[in-house]
Amino acid sequence: MDWSDRLKLSTASLAFKAKHALRKKPRGKPASGAAGRIYDFSMTTNAGEKRPLAAYKGRVLLLVNTASLCGFTPQYDGLNALDRRYRARGLSILAFPCNDFGSQEPGSDAQIREFCRSRYSIGFDLFSKISVRGPAIHPLYRFLTAESGFDGEIGWNFEKFLVDREGRVIARFASEDAPKGKAIVAAVEKALAAG
Repeated sequence: MDWSDRLKLSTASLAFKAKHALRKKPRGKPASGAAGRIYDFSMTTNAGEKRPLAAYKGRVLLLVNTASLCGFTPQYDGLNALDRRYRARGLSILAFPCNDFGSQEPGSDAQIREFCRSRYSIGFDLFSKISVRGPAIHPLYRFLTAESGFDGEIGWNFEKFLVDREGRVIARFASEDAPKGKAIVAAVEKALAAG
């Protein structure tokens, strides 16, 4: 089965899940004392380099768990558009590939990088594949889903967390929330204007 066949299968799976109430509403509000905690984490880029999230201090962040074979994979286009529109104003998009949902990110970091470059020409930051739920959950996602004030397990690929310039998680968006949609654009613009 090649990539296009797997994408078709994943799209059918996604339609089934969406029809059966997969949508998770953003919930909560920033936890008191959570400001700056995001900067305690260090991640590995897709190229294998260590990068402390403290390197992003003073920027608005949009963290997204991604997958190459998901029905939401075309959101890479929307993420690229957000990146081009708001990067100079202080937005950084951080993509964290994961294989936690329907084996929709089975490739190596090199394969993921090649897919993202050849299919979507992404210009934002791509990190090494991690787990965003379950027993192997990465500490960053443990924080995001249990201590940020927007608690709850990640339900599917392309969920998004918005972080303000002070390092506070200020919003969470479901997979279905398009990067160029009104809700995300308004939240990004508000966060950029605040700092």
